[in-house]
Amino acid sequence: MRDRNKATDIRGLRLKVSQLRMETGSRKLSMALVVVLLGVYTEALVSRHMDDFIRAVKQVEEQDPGSEPAAVLKRLRRAAGLNDAFIQHFLGNADSGGPEMDPGLSDYIRKAMHHRVTEDAREEGVVLTSDGTTVALGPLLLGIEARLLSRRAQGLYQLTLAKDLSLSLRRSPHLGPDGCWDNFTAPQIFTLSDTPSLLTTAQVNGGMDGVVLGMKVSAKSRRPLRLSRLLTDYYCHQLGSEGLDAAPRLISRRRRDNFRQLVTAPVLARQVMKSAELQRRLKGQSKMGVKEKQQLVAAVNEGMKEFFHMYMECPPIIPRCMWGAEPYKGTPTNLSLPLSFLYIHHTHTPSQPCLTFQQCSADMRAMQRFHQVDRGWDDIGYSFVAGSDGHIYEGRGWHWRGAHTLGHNSVGYGVSFIGDYISSLPSQHSMALVRDQLASCAVGGGRLVADYILQGHRQVVNTSCPGDALYNEITGWEHFGEVKK
Repeated sequence: MRDRNKATDIRGLRLKVSQLRMETGSRKLSMALVVVLLGVYTEALVSRHMDDFIRAVKQVEEQDPGSEPAAVLKRLRRAAGLNDAFIQHFLGNADSGGPEMDPGLSDYIRKAMHHRVTEDAREEGVVLTSDGTTVALGPLLLGIEARLLSRRAQGLYQLTLAKDLSLSLRRSPHLGPDGCWDNFTAPQIFTLSDTPSLLTTAQVNGGMDGVVLGMKVSAKSRRPLRLSRLLTDYYCHQLGSEGLDAAPRLISRRRRDNFRQLVTAPVLARQVMKSAELQRRLKGQSKMGVKEKQQLVAAVNEGMKEFFHMYMECPPIIPRCMWGAEPYKGTPTNLSLPLSFLYIHHTHTPSQPCLTFQQCSADMRAMQRFHQVDRGWDDIGYSFVAGSDGHIYEGRGWHWRGAHTLGHNSVGYGVSFIGDYISSLPSQHSMALVRDQLASCAVGGGRLVADYILQGHRQVVNTSCPGDALYNEITGWEHFGEVKK
């Protein structure tokens, strides 16, 4: 779709150029061409996709060849209006330096980077990435700039996550939520799935990426990569046949793993407190009293538990609306939590692992059609499905009873791996997502009992599922249990 649109733009541009040659003299032609080109460029940059934003960054870089990444980031910050006292405290004033940006390009950057949540739950200032996650651009770019300007990483955590955490936790320990896009090829509108807090999942993703990439640029040579190349390498890496097992460490699919290695709860909590104190000082307010500070410390410590549970303990889960699920037929039956069992499956068909958000989503839709249309079930049968792209896909989820393990759907979750695992195994990364993170997330969230029992589908139903190779693998997993006679 994007290629066809671009071809149409080019044909229209050629026609306009031809008309201009007839209607204007050569001296007027250049100025007219600039206006036409700018109009076409602005129209092309309506998508809120990371690929389009990276193209915009390249345009900024090309307008000032040889400029350092820090200078490019400053120009982006100026266009976006990210220049309040808190940001200036660490990064300086963005209103001076560098050539003026084209108005159309500047307007696109402002709309793409300026974060807010509207009254109708639309989240702006976020983009869809190729791996299927949504990222707020502000904290991402502020984190990179902070690290480029200070080897001691002054402001790195406060500009990416700590400030928003301090504001959010003072009002409520609730964090999130995630949401869904109106379109995946040319996304424009992102709508949150629940009542928003002051720190959404997209902001957390952007903040984590800002920290991870900020640390990356600090480790490079004196002349780091161009910003557009840094973003391309991180967000646009294509997985090979071995999936994440053979992928580079520094890619967006690994953001939670990378962030977990860089930040601990006590470190982040201290940064949140420093952020709260700095905000008061910049507003000319007095220092917090002892009681007020004690209350904030308690709220921050409690909030850290939820933050690390949601974004470190739990795996990244792609919600139903993001993979294009059809509605549940009828009324779902709610589970009585916590459950006692976790049942492991393989899909058999599709028989091949999926390596991209696009392919995994297509596989989810195909399975849902098979379960709803061919088998006459209310919905896709599985509770969750593991792709080989680094994500877990929501089926019936945490609260709805599934149709995965006949006679046992009310006592356990059914988790399937996309692929046929009779003679081969899923990737080590996808198995770890289920074995270590999804299960831990379920226990920590009160959805599975701590001493839950893990079993293969074949142990309780007459089937070869989850395949010989995968079944032999899970017999060595913690919590694996034989069927009691």
